[in-house]
Amino acid sequence: MTDLFDLFLTYILTRTFIGACLVIFLGFLLRYTLIYCRQLWVASFHQSMTFMILPVTTYMITKVISGNIALSLGMVGALSIVRFRNPVKNSFELIMFFVLIAVGITATAMFKYSILLTFLVIFIITFSRIIEKYYYEKKNKKLFSFSFNEGEKVSTLEIESKNIIPSLKDNEFLIQEINDLHENLHIYKFASHRKEDMKKLSLEIRKHHSSDIKNIEYVSN
Repeated sequence: MTDLFDLFLTYILTRTFIGACLVIFLGFLLRYTLIYCRQLWVASFHQSMTFMILPVTTYMITKVISGNIALSLGMVGALSIVRFRNPVKNSFELIMFFVLIAVGITATAMFKYSILLTFLVIFIITFSRIIEKYYYEKKNKKLFSFSFNEGEKVSTLEIESKNIIPSLKDNEFLIQEINDLHENLHIYKFASHRKEDMKKLSLEIRKHHSSDIKNIEYVSN
């Protein structure tokens, strides 16, 4: 009887360990996918650890409280006092944290659901990135608006002009336009992930609108 119990215990522990390793790998896979799609905010040490520790922590908690109502209620009460005060940069980051939690929970029920969820998310992210790249190569325009929250290195260009320059208002790299009528000052701010874009734009503006320009500030990262 003791041998049978030890065998059963070993089976449970082995299965739990395999499940823990699986959700850690899935978290790492999601992280790698985001980095591949140039979401570099996830490349830091803290975010990397979050993507691997959060799903396995959720998995272990769900594993422990599954099938035990009293323990489940106690765990809910204990977790209710936890406060995540770290500011979230954008809604996408929050969604990814929710996905990591869902990966850990679904792995407790069935591994196949956890794997399916992970690869569905990877497909959506990767497909969006491929479409964006294809659209940019074909039309030389960005499919999505520029965001500074993605953690990428960006080059910026700020133009101060005495007059409105209509050609700049339709530029694909324009992220902000400020018109100060009292000071007769018009400010155009541009940004791109490629410093060559900003250099080329700066040269074009100096060539065609030098008489209107009061100041040009170029920053490359």
